[in-house]
Amino acid sequence: MEEELHLVNDLALILISAGVMTLIFKKLKQPLVLGYIVAGFLVGPHFDFFPTVIEEASVSEWSEIGIIFLLFALGLEFSFKKLFSVGSTAFITAGCEILLTFSIGALAGYLMGWTMIESVFLGGMLSMSSTTIVIKAFEDLKLKGEKFADISLVVLIIQDLVAILMLVLLPTIATGKNFEGSEMIFSILKMVFFLVLWFLIGIYVFPTFFKRSKKLMNDETLLIISVGLCFGMVTLAVFTGFSSAFGAFIMGSILGETVEGEHIEHNLKSIKDLFGAIFFVSVGMMVDPKILAEYWLPILILSLITIFGKTLVSAFGVMIAGKNIKTALQTGFSLAQVGEFAFIIAGLGNTLGVMEAHIYPIIVAVSVITTFTTPYGIRLASPIANAIEKRLPQKIKDRLDNYAQRQNSVNLESDWKKLIKYYSVRIIIYGIILTAIWLAAVKWLYPFMNDKLSEWNHIVVGIINFLITALAMAPFLRGLMVQKKDIRPTVLKLWNDSRFNRGGIVAFTLLRYFIATTFLTLALFKTFNWNAWVIILIAISLIIILILSQRTLKRFSRIEQQFISNLNSKEAIDEEHKPIRKGFNENFKEHDIDLTPYIVPVASEIVGYTIKELNLRQRFGINIVKIDRGKKHINLPSGNERIFPGDRILTIGTDKQNKAFAEFMRQQENLESELESHEDEDYENTKVALESFVVEANSPINGKSLRDCGARNLGCMIVGIDRGMDSIMNPDPSLVFETDDVVWVVGSKANIQKLC
Repeated sequence: MEEELHLVNDLALILISAGVMTLIFKKLKQPLVLGYIVAGFLVGPHFDFFPTVIEEASVSEWSEIGIIFLLFALGLEFSFKKLFSVGSTAFITAGCEILLTFSIGALAGYLMGWTMIESVFLGGMLSMSSTTIVIKAFEDLKLKGEKFADISLVVLIIQDLVAILMLVLLPTIATGKNFEGSEMIFSILKMVFFLVLWFLIGIYVFPTFFKRSKKLMNDETLLIISVGLCFGMVTLAVFTGFSSAFGAFIMGSILGETVEGEHIEHNLKSIKDLFGAIFFVSVGMMVDPKILAEYWLPILILSLITIFGKTLVSAFGVMIAGKNIKTALQTGFSLAQVGEFAFIIAGLGNTLGVMEAHIYPIIVAVSVITTFTTPYGIRLASPIANAIEKRLPQKIKDRLDNYAQRQNSVNLESDWKKLIKYYSVRIIIYGIILTAIWLAAVKWLYPFMNDKLSEWNHIVVGIINFLITALAMAPFLRGLMVQKKDIRPTVLKLWNDSRFNRGGIVAFTLLRYFIATTFLTLALFKTFNWNAWVIILIAISLIIILILSQRTLKRFSRIEQQFISNLNSKEAIDEEHKPIRKGFNENFKEHDIDLTPYIVPVASEIVGYTIKELNLRQRFGINIVKIDRGKKHINLPSGNERIFPGDRILTIGTDKQNKAFAEFMRQQENLESELESHEDEDYENTKVALESFVVEANSPINGKSLRDCGARNLGCMIVGIDRGMDSIMNPDPSLVFETDDVVWVVGSKANIQKLC
């Protein structure tokens, strides 16, 4: 009985020590994740002053569950739409970080006298950052939703995908086998296949399920179902050769697209925090002072490479993508640690017998050290960026700004590019679905039917098998071949523009028909031993029937409409409760609008003047939306408010406008570190936000001007209006509200609610 309670005793020890450290680090205003690691070291096997955890293996299993919940929660907050909205920035950053860090790590290992294989494994380990550490750091520092945070999280997901590929390729290299490009291509295709397939099925099934069972759902049921789905996907991911963390993230991202996503995230928070704490404590338990003392030099070298090398190469990638120095450094410092996949890669090297035993604890030590430094690096990124920008020659600043503008400019797609993109997406999506149906039929349906109907004529059984497969494929075959209304104008334009375009259009059409015919042919070949030409003719005949079949077209249309409805259901609900027109939203995105904090230096040129006298809106295009003066917080200050030395001001404007303003006032320090010290309740209640609402026909402000609507009296500032296709930035006070105007306003959430 006493042995059975060892795990309970260990959990009590872990959670009590973690709780105490949480209080201490909260009091010291330090990231909580560091407190968990310190707690792990104190209760670990390498520190005897306090009671020690007994069942380390069991705690390790619980920490694995912690990783699963952390990645599941990340998926709930993540959106595949966000992956593409971040654009090429994350992909360029991930490419630079992985390739350059891998090269630097491999070179460092070789120079330290490690074998070639050990150096290759080292490069792979150092190139992987920690998703769980970064998520926790962003939560502790209240940075989730920031521009650089979105980029960092997408980069981390790309890294995890690359890590899965490494786990496939490194054993081939380690065992001395010939490296074949076909093996890598197969691994990539396998990953893409399952990723797209799981996402398509999940989006089609789960939103519909939650919608139809909404009346039966309460918090308890929703939590049980969502956690069950998470572990189900984890099991499926491991079965298909992927990591448990990858499976948890995928299910989280699928459920995050449903209308219940935020509700699930809220219900899961306590469980995620509990198991996450166990995970971070288990990381601290791996710190061995003897290893640190014996191998201090390689640990120091690798830690410096990780902290400074990864920061620089990641920042380099962000700047290549056209972002500013501040965003680049914030992203770089966020990625400057060694992640959990490094432990997996190190364990693989030990299992294969190609790595010395001491390398694993060295990597653990580097991981812990860089985990400690990550939150501080993120905090220091803004001041360092400001210092760099201040010392950069004006010519270099202008070149960087011009480069960023060129990279972020929106180029209109050519008609051919639009057509190729449209057909490629449809071929990939429907090709994956049809492949999945064919594989399911071959692996499960045909053996099952042949076994159950073994006494029947084999031709009859073959016909039944084929009909089931063909009926399952039919709507997706039609989807592959059909030409939707939204692309027809582009096709007609290209067809009429030049006769040279017609060959390409015909080739795309024939390609789609050929792929559809191929799937039916494969199904027939697997079922019947007929002559090849007979099977091909039958397949072509069936394709013609599908093209002419209106019933199949209706089936396909219903499936596609249901999928699109499910995919956009969350946005539809959000738009109903908080409508944000696309035009103005894109306008803000294009102009890189941001709320930026500053401290007013003693010698600043704006000291002593009123906001009206400074005329900042006309001179720089910015607005001061908040002033913090000691314990006094002034939201939406009036034009008669004077600026004093040491004031902490918050402005809204573009990066370029804020840079010009900072240069004008000879800005010395960024405010972010100062802001974090103001965690009193009064300060929290005075925080300002950027929100939007729609002017309804019966709204009290409809027909009134901005000057007369009472926004100022409520402590709100209207910074923009979306009217039809027009987006009006910094509208004139005499502008009159109209029905269906989308109003963008800055102020406290409570005051904005009153204005709405």
